[in-house]
Amino acid sequence: MTKCSVYIATSLDGFIARPDGDIEWLHRPEYSESEGLDPSYETFISTVDALVMGRHSFEKVLSFSDWPYKQHLVIVLTTKNLEIPEGLEGKVRFEQGHPDEILKRLESEGMQHLYIDGGITIQGFLKSGLIDELVIAYIPILLGEGIPLFTTLDAEQRLDHVDTTVAKSGIVQSVYKVVKT
Repeated sequence: MTKCSVYIATSLDGFIARPDGDIEWLHRPEYSESEGLDPSYETFISTVDALVMGRHSFEKVLSFSDWPYKQHLVIVLTTKNLEIPEGLEGKVRFEQGHPDEILKRLESEGMQHLYIDGGITIQGFLKSGLIDELVIAYIPILLGEGIPLFTTLDAEQRLDHVDTTVAKSGIVQSVYKVVKT
């Protein structure tokens, strides 16, 4: 069975981006020190077979100076006709469908651990009962408004706390297992 994990940062007031999608606040020098976080991003990503993200997250990643997922297939969920950017052929694939369908297709391809990224995608997989683990880094900043990590869920979702670590920068990272009912 394929494991679906979330590894994400949020402001203390629960936003993953500013209202316009800006995430530059995550890249401030005072937040670059993540020593002490467990799992580190490098440790986490080394266990992942592929990433599943929405179009908005994909477009944000395309704005970075370097493609951060060199060793991983990225599945972009979109209903729009998009073209794979030059240099990313074979590294990016566009798909559409319900999270259950996406997971079944990826399982049939032998994927054992998926990194689910992007607010809408995370919410869809969570509502479908497909998220197994949440690794959330709380950045010590209040944005006041923005794109929330969580919106309304169809039902209460119980989580089991696994661990919390604190970086020297003040980032607090908590790991939760999703309780399946």
